[in-house]
Amino acid sequence: MGGEAYLNLGKPNNGGTKLFSVSGHVNRPGNYEVPMGTPFAKLLEMAGGMRGGRKLKAVIPGGSSAPVLPADVMMDCTMDYDSIAKAGSMLGSGAVIVMDETVCMVKALERLSYFYFEESCGQCTPCREGSGWLYRVVHRIEHGQGRPEDLDLLNRVTDNMMGKTICALADAAAFPVRSFIKHFKSEFEYHIENKKCLVDPEVQRMGSGFFKAGAA
Repeated sequence: MGGEAYLNLGKPNNGGTKLFSVSGHVNRPGNYEVPMGTPFAKLLEMAGGMRGGRKLKAVIPGGSSAPVLPADVMMDCTMDYDSIAKAGSMLGSGAVIVMDETVCMVKALERLSYFYFEESCGQCTPCREGSGWLYRVVHRIEHGQGRPEDLDLLNRVTDNMMGKTICALADAAAFPVRSFIKHFKSEFEYHIENKKCLVDPEVQRMGSGFFKAGAA
């Protein structure tokens, strides 16, 4: 069909198609190739909708380093670079992580921060030290030892990491922290104030341990 026909499958400035790897709380996780500009709601429908009929809570649209978006924002997005960027995230690798109402966002961030802490090669001090700080602070919030000043501390640490290293792993570690706190700050504050999770443990178990801190 040629390059022009392929380009026209998408939308202006976002031509062609893209493969999305949809995982998480959906009925049919898998890889879906759709035209750029396809509504997220349509992609979610293709993946069988929300598992168990539960409510969508959040989506990471472009791989674990992409900033998380809350459900209401994501449902207004189309799957293309411009729309996702305007919403405050990145299309990135196209790895779409779907989270339902059973997910504790503090626990989810703890798992992501652990991953980037372990992935740091240690060459650049801002990444080596910063990723460790991010994981340890989120870990203590999740385990009932959080302090009121921790959220500001996390944001300050990310400020000292972003754009200050040889590779982009420091930024990749910082983006989830900043976005989780931005969009789900009340959950983090609840953890700190009440020393426990806002999401009932029984409800979390219904989600089959979507993120498990320390898992391989």
